[in-house]
Amino acid sequence: MNEAKPRSATLDFWCDLQCPDCRTAWQQDLRELRDQYGDRLEIQLRHFPLEKHKYAFAAAQAAEEAFVQGSGWEYVEAVLDRIEELERQGEPLLVRIAEELGLDDEEMDTALVDGRHILTVDADHAEGKAIGVTGTPTYVIAGVRLDGGKSQAGLRERIRQLADEALASPSE
Repeated sequence: MNEAKPRSATLDFWCDLQCPDCRTAWQQDLRELRDQYGDRLEIQLRHFPLEKHKYAFAAAQAAEEAFVQGSGWEYVEAVLDRIEELERQGEPLLVRIAEELGLDDEEMDTALVDGRHILTVDADHAEGKAIGVTGTPTYVIAGVRLDGGKSQAGLRERIRQLADEALASPSE
């Protein structure tokens, strides 16, 4: 008798780490979804830095370095919590946040200088454009794109509905 493996679903979170709407999405929706579904819902950060946000591209690279160092989501949350400071202080804040979280801040600084994560951020951005992402936050779950932006109303419920459907469907 084959044991059924637990079903899981993936939610792609297209994000600009200098975007107030992305901060709201993280604080009000994604944390709750993560708590509700646990490991059954994998939330993947997908980078979509907007040109209007001067430090969003650097923040995306820094987040990738934080994931490499094992504290990606904590870093993402810390940056989103401090977007006003990021606007004023720029890249030095990204390195300071790494230090505050106990990450290797010198390695973070080096990663921002040598651009080791540029290709990842560029690939996410290109994929986002290809699937019709035009702003942030945007979500993709079960093949359905949901645009966030200023109106988050109803999105959490729609994401839950799609997650429940994906989790209930027979696994391959």
